[in-house]
Amino acid sequence: MSALPDLSTFDAWLPIIFMGIMGLSMLAYVVLDGYDLGVGILLRRADAEQKDLMIGSIGPFWDANETWLVLGVGILLVAFPMAHGAILTALYLPVALMLLGLILRGVAFDFRAKAHADHKETWNTVFFAGSLLAALSQGYMLGAYITGFERSWTAVGFAVLIAPGVAAGYALLGATWLVMKTEGELQKRAAFWARRALWLTAGGVLLVSVATPFVSERIFAKWFSLPYVVLLAPIPLATAILFVLNDRILRVLPLPGDKLAWVPFAASVAIFVLAFFGLAYSLFPYLVIDKIDIWQAASSPDSLKIILAGAAVVVPVIIGYTIFSYRVFGGKAQPLAYY
Repeated sequence: MSALPDLSTFDAWLPIIFMGIMGLSMLAYVVLDGYDLGVGILLRRADAEQKDLMIGSIGPFWDANETWLVLGVGILLVAFPMAHGAILTALYLPVALMLLGLILRGVAFDFRAKAHADHKETWNTVFFAGSLLAALSQGYMLGAYITGFERSWTAVGFAVLIAPGVAAGYALLGATWLVMKTEGELQKRAAFWARRALWLTAGGVLLVSVATPFVSERIFAKWFSLPYVVLLAPIPLATAILFVLNDRILRVLPLPGDKLAWVPFAASVAIFVLAFFGLAYSLFPYLVIDKIDIWQAASSPDSLKIILAGAAVVVPVIIGYTIFSYRVFGGKAQPLAYY
């Protein structure tokens, strides 16, 4: 078990600061790119007109959402090079598949807008395939990361089970995003898709929650020893309430005046946030479970100070741009077209 260093100096806090920035980046990526990956996964379930509206709902945002992934991985590389090497080496194949999926999405997104009518459906299928491949790859990476990159059949099987759970979670985000951003028949269908994805997502969250404490005695003690078992009880309780709340609201939508259409998406985001903080609490202070902690993996304090100066400029700019874009392109979605 890693012992916390003396935190009386700023140098000792630098790895914690960068872990926080990296965690914020990955959480923002999972939520923001998660919903547009989810829209891509759901694309095959819609008719031609609805597909155009679905793409239009993510058109102004999807490319910028991936900025958070670049930021998070970039911080891992420059601030924690030892962990970057260990993690990317262990996850080489799923990372490559994820990148392939993201490339397919990018190509299909632009080509479908210019393609002739008889080719458009092909690019829709490519967009769906790229979205699903990226989501499944990220789910497998999460499962492998939780098990400490073990190569046993049990660990690999766990990662394989987590993969569709993450894809279902993204589908939930995508469907609830459509509930919020669309009207009419598509909104009704999106509410139905969201209910289908909701309980698959619950299964994935439950699987991760049950498995993580048993990966490490240290993690088990952090959750189930007193007083932590009492203090942390609100996290799983609130998560369960959000699942039930989401289900109940989705059953009655749409309501007159589009009331409560935003609630399922907000509740879904809250579920992801709670799951993220539960996982972050379990893992801290390790970047590779019980093997490499943030102080072992960190660059020198002088290097981190220089990087922090750059992050102090870049991160607020990205946050500001993200908020600005969502304000400008707020409201109900319209079909995306290039002229």
